[in-house]
Amino acid sequence: QLGDSSAEAFKIPENLLPVLQDTEEVIHHFAYDLVYNEMHEQAQWVAYTLKPESLVKRCSRTDNFRRDPLVRTGTADVADYRGSGYDRGHLVPAGDMVWSTTAMSESFFFSNISPQNPSFNRGIWKKLEELMRTWAKDADSICIVTGPLLSEGLPTLGGNKVSIPKAYFKTILRFKQGQVEGIGFVLPNRRSTQSLKTYALSIDSAEVLTGIDFFAGLPND
Repeated sequence: QLGDSSAEAFKIPENLLPVLQDTEEVIHHFAYDLVYNEMHEQAQWVAYTLKPESLVKRCSRTDNFRRDPLVRTGTADVADYRGSGYDRGHLVPAGDMVWSTTAMSESFFFSNISPQNPSFNRGIWKKLEELMRTWAKDADSICIVTGPLLSEGLPTLGGNKVSIPKAYFKTILRFKQGQVEGIGFVLPNRRSTQSLKTYALSIDSAEVLTGIDFFAGLPND
């Protein structure tokens, strides 16, 4: 278990968080930050950092799915997903939180969970998560912002009416030996046998699709 001071090294720097809308506020957890979208009962985005040392396994998966106590308006719960046919899909993957029992536990807050098609969650989405860890091994750090594409009129599940997104995004900055590179991915919430390259795009393009201004502290170029 790493101490609280160590956790700051795994948080995304404040100046690299997305630009906040007027009604948004950041919820700070031990190992990741998020903005919650009450209308859709899930995160608008989550943000965290992966480093080679964060891949060192110090704990196991907990499956401790529960409400997020820091979301004042309340979140979804286990009953919403029961019998729905959708996976409780992580935005910050549990596999990226193996460095700390606290980080692992908090990845199971329902603010970090979104309804995912099982063949998507266990297929191409899992491949993208694994690619992030591969990239992190060979970098000083990578900053990741990920979330669902949310819009009005989406189908919902459960009594809390959790929106079922049509797609998900990840935007990534890789820091290595003073160089910074960026890339985005937008993947539809369904089974796919396509290469991940099929879904790769520029961060600018991801901003157009999501309406989110990523990595606010960096110049646009």
